[in-house]
Amino acid sequence: YFMNTNELIEAEDKYFINTFARQPIVLDHGKGVKVWDKDGNEYIDMFAGIAVNALGHAHPKLVNALQGQVEKLIHVSNIYYNEPAIEYAKKLLPLTEFDRLFYANSGAEANEGAIKLALKYTGKSEIITAKDSFHGRTLLTLAATGHEEYREPYLKNLPQGFIEVPYNDIEAIKEAISDETAAIMLEPIQGEGGVNVPSKKYFDEIAEICAEKDILLILDEVQTGFGRCGTLFAHELFDIKADIMTIAKGVGGGVPMGAFLATEKVAGGFAPGDHGTTFGGGPLVCAAANAVLDTILDEDLLENSKKVGAYFKDKLNELKEKHDKIVDVRGHGLMIGVELSESGAGYVDKLREMGFLINCTAGNVLRFVPPLIITNEEIDKLRSAKTE
Repeated sequence: YFMNTNELIEAEDKYFINTFARQPIVLDHGKGVKVWDKDGNEYIDMFAGIAVNALGHAHPKLVNALQGQVEKLIHVSNIYYNEPAIEYAKKLLPLTEFDRLFYANSGAEANEGAIKLALKYTGKSEIITAKDSFHGRTLLTLAATGHEEYREPYLKNLPQGFIEVPYNDIEAIKEAISDETAAIMLEPIQGEGGVNVPSKKYFDEIAEICAEKDILLILDEVQTGFGRCGTLFAHELFDIKADIMTIAKGVGGGVPMGAFLATEKVAGGFAPGDHGTTFGGGPLVCAAANAVLDTILDEDLLENSKKVGAYFKDKLNELKEKHDKIVDVRGHGLMIGVELSESGAGYVDKLREMGFLINCTAGNVLRFVPPLIITNEEIDKLRSAKTE
């Protein structure tokens, strides 16, 4: 039966557990970088489902891959082998510094697995994480997440062993290391924390510390991976070598999927029975992941992310020169943050009303993470928008 926008919103308010502060629109369908709501209003999507819809909406290669796989197998469990999962691992791993992977269903689940592997491999109990980091919303990943507002309601129940230090502060890491330090867990660029970009020297010194102290480095590339920052993974920008890496968001182009990757040596920390999943690495999601990775590489979307992202930053910096309210423009590729001297929530609302979907994070940072297929033309449309 048909419900209009107001009826749909009222129904959700009645039936859903209330944990989201949603924008007051009901999205109905999309094509490319555009989406339309239930009332027919058109938007340029510069949020991409929180950096998930790497190929935009209804990309024919992703649609065809999903349709074809639905007709064959959707789920088989991990009791059996399935071809799309093996094909994807064989395709992805040679593009990285890692040797093995484990499939998961989300970024939080991938991070849980990475943390478990680090603790199991080292036999130690502490992991150093960063203030303003975001690693997930399960109890364990909340303990690793450097946002007090997310953790505070659960503090009494959080696991111990996560040591939080300021991001991009090497001295703080040195001071936090103990005999029980198993790993340092960081985002190459912090997303939820405000698109915070570290120095290359920071990661160079972390590499030296990890080698000297025999500490693992875990990179959370959940938001920064798959071309988001102009390279396949953001750690390539800093020439980082890690022991474990987590991925999700863009990997499936909108289909829920994640994984953690590890070197051969560290992967040996798990034996059969040490970890598991029912849905992770199923044929449907892996068919999607294969299509997304093929398209990113075949259509040179890494270069598009780099070039359009640079153009976008240039235009935003031009605005910065004209408006004192813009404090900073930062990021790489198509992961860009615009820090304001005031709250950004009102700008999100104004731009939505003008036909642009964006997000505000860390209170005053406008976050732009559009599909990798976006062009300068869409950037120019945003540039011409007047929000004052």
